[in-house]
Amino acid sequence: MTRFPYDQFAKDYLKELLAPLGEVETSRNVPGEVREIDVWFTPYPSAQRGDAVVLGLLGRFAATPSIFEPFRNAVAPSQIRGCMGKLFDIHANLQRQRQRDSSRLDEADLPGLWILSPTVSATILHGFKADPDADNWPTGVYFLGEYLKTALVVIHQLPRTEETLWLRILGKGNVQKQAINEIGTLPPNHPLRSNALLLLSNLQATLQASQTIDREDRELVMELSPLLLQWQEEAVQRGMQQGMQQGMQQGIRTERRANIENLLRVRFGLLDEQLSGIIEPLLELSPEEFTVLLLQLSRDELLNRFAM
Repeated sequence: MTRFPYDQFAKDYLKELLAPLGEVETSRNVPGEVREIDVWFTPYPSAQRGDAVVLGLLGRFAATPSIFEPFRNAVAPSQIRGCMGKLFDIHANLQRQRQRDSSRLDEADLPGLWILSPTVSATILHGFKADPDADNWPTGVYFLGEYLKTALVVIHQLPRTEETLWLRILGKGNVQKQAINEIGTLPPNHPLRSNALLLLSNLQATLQASQTIDREDRELVMELSPLLLQWQEEAVQRGMQQGMQQGMQQGIRTERRANIENLLRVRFGLLDEQLSGIIEPLLELSPEEFTVLLLQLSRDELLNRFAM
């Protein structure tokens, strides 16, 4: 896949999913040499955070300050070192800020780095001494030394569970196709389904408009087409249902208004400006309530009670 459409999709996707949990910046400049961090995340205080559980494994990553660097193709050693270089520049800059403020910087305040790659070779994992933590994390998550604050997330090794779904969308080939199909099976009211489909729709449109679309891009466009068509049809159905409900409500209100006007005319004859002015507040009552009041109260009592 051409790099720009995927990079932009990955940034927008992570920003949209993480926004309820904290502050998210994309393409943040690194002090010093002009470089950019793809996604910088700072969690809100626990009282303000959205539901991290729905994001599964991604939600666990977002429990602490984090930098996310997603790669469409298998990450290379030089790219890993480049990401770590940006991380350490950020750490050094935060340290300088705290020194100016005469405040202490704890290890927990330093962001960690999550490098997201579809695959990572065993040679690279060995070369960086990246090890799994099977007791606490699923297959596919590898950690470098504790103080390096870096993890490699091998998307194609993640177990095929709902917990990893929102990361597997960033995979390639069959892994990504499977994740797309799983999104299609989620209930329409799932809190993340529509957002994910909207972003995938934008990606599809960008790829279709591209002058140079390769086989992998075409396959992704074809995989997305039936799901996005289904999503659009669901949106049309919801719009029709809402329109019907609104129409029914409007019809009921019109009928109630006519009943109130008829009762006023029966009781008091001409429907003058004063009596017309109490129709709206009477409409807020149930038919049983306004019928009893219109039959029992005098004109003055009605005006005193309901005049705007």
